[in-house]
Amino acid sequence: MVRNELIGVNPIDWKLVAGFFQRTDPAPFPGTPGWASTGIIEAVGAGVTAFSVGQAVIVDSRARLAVTSGSRAGTFRQYLVVDTRQIVPRPPEVGVEQAAGLPSSAVAGYSMIHHLGVTEDDTVLVHGAAGGVGSAAVQVAVARGARVVGTASPDNHDYLRSLGAHPIDYRADIVNAVRAFGPITASADAVGGAASVSATVALLPLGGRAVTAWGDAHSEAARIPWVAHPNDELHQVATLAARGQLTVRIADILPLADAAAALKRVKAGHNRGKILLRPE
Repeated sequence: MVRNELIGVNPIDWKLVAGFFQRTDPAPFPGTPGWASTGIIEAVGAGVTAFSVGQAVIVDSRARLAVTSGSRAGTFRQYLVVDTRQIVPRPPEVGVEQAAGLPSSAVAGYSMIHHLGVTEDDTVLVHGAAGGVGSAAVQVAVARGARVVGTASPDNHDYLRSLGAHPIDYRADIVNAVRAFGPITASADAVGGAASVSATVALLPLGGRAVTAWGDAHSEAARIPWVAHPNDELHQVATLAARGQLTVRIADILPLADAAAALKRVKAGHNRGKILLRPE
């Protein structure tokens, strides 16, 4: 059992609450939102030897589960029971706020770059590069030595430059703007939708690599696959964070009682960074 110190709020949380997955993967009701948190182990089950009472951990309670299965062990609570496959030790170099912000957005960003097999020989286009998923993808690609071009609104361009990416305005002619930087070899889509899919198809050469974190009819028609999540994704993200190669922007910390307000803010999409919840 983990006593949560901070809880991360992710876009998938409001989508679950809004019923986005009811047709394909219905969530149990009543259920608890949330997949991301960090806290201290207060009890362990019989046979658990890899973790101990008093240990600080990072929680991704949806790891290796169907999307809505996480609502059975949602993190929007003070105490949480999870499988040991869904936690990793919190490195001492990673602060509590950063740890709470890593799942599931940063995890998805890492997994997209891993899925693409990005190396120093690549030039990667990241759609939605300033968001939680996209900014993680940028940082992981940069850590691997790749050249990165990222789409974002102009007020986020300085932020992308600070991460090592070349920013372009997502509202501009993406295809010609990217071509000004030369050919790309891979595309990681953190937002989905017709515009990003169309640009990816136009920019990638035949046989180019593409992946999306938000699949839809457009990506399906273009045969762009959903991101595949490796079993060690949370461990890898925690390791990158401990090395200082991956950081999460934190927008605000609210009391857990304000979870509904936090979900509304994340749905609106105007936060510069992750919203966290603190159990009272």
